[in-house]
Amino acid sequence: MSPPASAADRIRSHLDRVQQLRHQARTAGMDAAVSAVKQLQALRFRATYADLIQDASCAPATRFFLDELYGVHDFAQRDAQFGRIAGALERLFPEAVAQLAVDLAETHALTEVLDHEVARHWLTLDADMPATLRYTQSWRLADDRPARERQLAVVQHMGRELQRLTRMKPLRLALRMMRNPARAAGLDALQHFLESGFDAFAALGDARRFLDTISERESRWISTLFDAPVEDCSRALAAELARVEAWK
Repeated sequence: MSPPASAADRIRSHLDRVQQLRHQARTAGMDAAVSAVKQLQALRFRATYADLIQDASCAPATRFFLDELYGVHDFAQRDAQFGRIAGALERLFPEAVAQLAVDLAETHALTEVLDHEVARHWLTLDADMPATLRYTQSWRLADDRPARERQLAVVQHMGRELQRLTRMKPLRLALRMMRNPARAAGLDALQHFLESGFDAFAALGDARRFLDTISERESRWISTLFDAPVEDCSRALAAELARVEAWK
């Protein structure tokens, strides 16, 4: 039996998958479809968690998840930094953050795989179709419930680890002391991700209610998008997106 893959190997594997998907999207002319899917999902997240963004204690952690994990950003710089230092992660950063990097890389890869699969089906459907109906049908054609559930499980694990690690004051201090070395080594995007996560969960305090809320709401949406009648699901999604305007 071969030994289990190291943290560095797992990080590189996940990031290689993301790079492959980006290349495939460019060569297949899927960039606009992937962007459309990500934009719709980002709006849905903003609506679903608008109340947590308005909650002073939950707002930093909510923005961390929406911006650093599911934001409509170009994460190429951060990915490159993770890939470059994957083999030296335990040496350059406190050992306890290694699993956070693995969780981030896996979440990132799962998100890209699922978004690209939804986008592939999105392109096969009538462009004049309402976006919420087009998204619902694309989601169902992608048909990967286990990956959706794994994505949620990894995010939950990342949240629990951040909760645990923020209680270790020496670790938080060590991470702050890494700012200048990280900047000098060209690892500022990685450093920003780690500090943002620590700061967000330090402000949160007890993360159980926050993580339980994410688990309950995302599980409900997974069930709705897979199991509800298509038209009902499309209407529910349209109503959710409309809440974004109500919270502005």
